[in-house]
Amino acid sequence: MTAESLKEAIKRELPALLREDPGFRDYVLELTRQHHPTRSESSDWFNQMMDELRRDREEQTRKWEEDSRRWWAQERKWEEQTQKWEEQERKWEEDSRRWWAQERKWEEQTQKWEEQKRRWEEDSRKWWAQERKWEEQTQKWEEQKLNWEESNRHFDRVHEEIMAQAKKVDRSIGALGSRWGMQSEAAFRKALAGILEENFDVQVLNVNEFDDEGVVFGRPEQIELDIIIKNGLLLICELKSSIDKAGMYSFERKARFYEERHQRKAQRLIVISPMVDPRARQVAERLGIELYHDSVDVRSLEAEA
Repeated sequence: MTAESLKEAIKRELPALLREDPGFRDYVLELTRQHHPTRSESSDWFNQMMDELRRDREEQTRKWEEDSRRWWAQERKWEEQTQKWEEQERKWEEDSRRWWAQERKWEEQTQKWEEQKRRWEEDSRKWWAQERKWEEQTQKWEEQKLNWEESNRHFDRVHEEIMAQAKKVDRSIGALGSRWGMQSEAAFRKALAGILEENFDVQVLNVNEFDDEGVVFGRPEQIELDIIIKNGLLLICELKSSIDKAGMYSFERKARFYEERHQRKAQRLIVISPMVDPRARQVAERLGIELYHDSVDVRSLEAEA
């Protein structure tokens, strides 16, 4: 008997044998149990599988609900963000419309400026052409003016020299008059002080102080000095129609008396007199006293004052 014929015989006879022979049936079930589970085992396995599926489904459902909540929360954020974007876009559109309107105005204004610029350039060319003509004419006028000014300066210099010489002659005559009693020494001193104030913008003060200890003349006596004050400087002067050797010594002692009493050092000692004894000049050099014949000769006083 072949294997195929044996299988066909088993298929025909097996159902009847399983019904009629319990021992054979148990044997066959024991054999099949090694490869296939029983109904109860299959049921337990199925129930276990269903429980696992149910737990997986519940877990999946929980995750889905959490994801859904997250998604809806994100969805709300997207909606809010979308509203903000839409609002921003609306503002951008409004700003763009305004910008384009302003851009058109700028273009129109630029065109006007360009037109105005062309007019200015044309007017500038005309103006510069006229300016060159004015400069040429002005140069001619300046040359003519310089000629006139040079002529006037020459005339003024001559006039000033003549007037200065005339004033010096007048003051020399006044000094002689004071010397010989034709006018007072005080009037001559006042005239010299007026020239200093007029020419150098300084203040000339006549100071009278009493020397009660007799420092200057060896006995108590009234002391008279002229001082110049300007911008904190102190200059002590002697304004006289004439001065000799004794007068020069006397002036130096009066100046030192003033410095000692007022505790202030004079920057310069100056004697202005049109008539100076030669011996007085030697004394002035030894004592550091400056000598001038006329008030206008004290040129360096301007810079120092």
